[in-house]
Amino acid sequence: MGHIVVVGAGQAGASLVAKLRKDGFDGELTLIGAEPVPPYQRPPLSKGYLLGEMALERLYLRPESFYSEQGVTLRLGQEVTAIDPAERTVTLGDEMLRYDDLVLTTGSEPRRLPAAIGGDLDGVFVVRSLADVDAMAAHVTAGKRALIVGGGYIGLEAAAVAAKRGVQVTLVEMADRILQRVAAPETSDYFRALHGGHGVDIREGVGLERLLGETRVNGAVLSDGSALEVDFVVVGVGIAPATALAEAAGLEIDNGIKVDGLGRTSDPHIWAAGDCTSFPHRGRRLRLESVPNAIDQAECVAGNLLGAGKDYVPKPWFWSDQYDVKLQIAGLNTGYDRIVTRQGDGPTVSFWYYRGDDLLAVDAMNDPRAYMIGKRLIEAGRSADPAVVGDPAADLKALLKP
Repeated sequence: MGHIVVVGAGQAGASLVAKLRKDGFDGELTLIGAEPVPPYQRPPLSKGYLLGEMALERLYLRPESFYSEQGVTLRLGQEVTAIDPAERTVTLGDEMLRYDDLVLTTGSEPRRLPAAIGGDLDGVFVVRSLADVDAMAAHVTAGKRALIVGGGYIGLEAAAVAAKRGVQVTLVEMADRILQRVAAPETSDYFRALHGGHGVDIREGVGLERLLGETRVNGAVLSDGSALEVDFVVVGVGIAPATALAEAAGLEIDNGIKVDGLGRTSDPHIWAAGDCTSFPHRGRRLRLESVPNAIDQAECVAGNLLGAGKDYVPKPWFWSDQYDVKLQIAGLNTGYDRIVTRQGDGPTVSFWYYRGDDLLAVDAMNDPRAYMIGKRLIEAGRSADPAVVGDPAADLKALLKP
């Protein structure tokens, strides 16, 4: 059945090779990863792993032995530098590897601060890889002073871990409020209060002017003219799809590697899945940055490599852990025009996003029931009576009845 080469040994790549073998692919299968470790979970890096509550081996998606047992050639610590679509080869150092079909699961890359404002100083970290977090861990200790740049979920999760470790944390967000790009003001208000209660100094509408220090960062000047003394900096200003390899190979790029519903790129023998891709969805192109999307899309592509011919239909859901709060998100809130709040006990609350009478998404804080019911409704294409949602005495399960 030929040779399938998968470039990118993250969640999508690992899911794809496992699914291919499970579904009966018995040809040659190679998974190539630039990092020197087997595929691992990324979300716990900035949470349990950084806190020292999770051992390295528990990060691995599967034991390394799984790959050899499944006949998957694992090429770790090796970077693909070029793709030749005409010859159907990838370049690994001095080696050329031939493929019959190629799958790009290259993921995404963190945006970094420019060197001109101190982004290359020692003590400035991003949160993306195992190496990033290992380098940061020694600094996240009680009494240190940290600046977090960016008030999205990555920045807020980093702030929560640092605060729990006794670090004095200042977080700056250039937009008017934290989470402005991804959540309603109600969710922003909830997490601002949560972090404030743990001593985090959140400054909104304030950007970073420059970092200070000769070789190692020791301070920061903010856009409002204020200055901070800092021991380390965590940059959480978003991620970008890793498309350089695809672009150099002449593949179409559109907010990620452009794929059709099946996961095929502009080259008939090259496919892509996960964070690095944009795909058609309800008349527009969508790119999702989430573990569930990486798994589901990769498994869909695996099926299509074997002839299934099924378009990928995403079921978007996300999560974030901060302190003792688990945020679970179902759906996509793009285009909402009102929020219905369902208040539970203590820190339990959910925010329901509507466009007109249509339910689009749910943000649920420590409320797994609201999340699951909202998710089931959204996936079924059904809405929810706002009066029931907003009444804390009403039984949400009634919404699921036909």
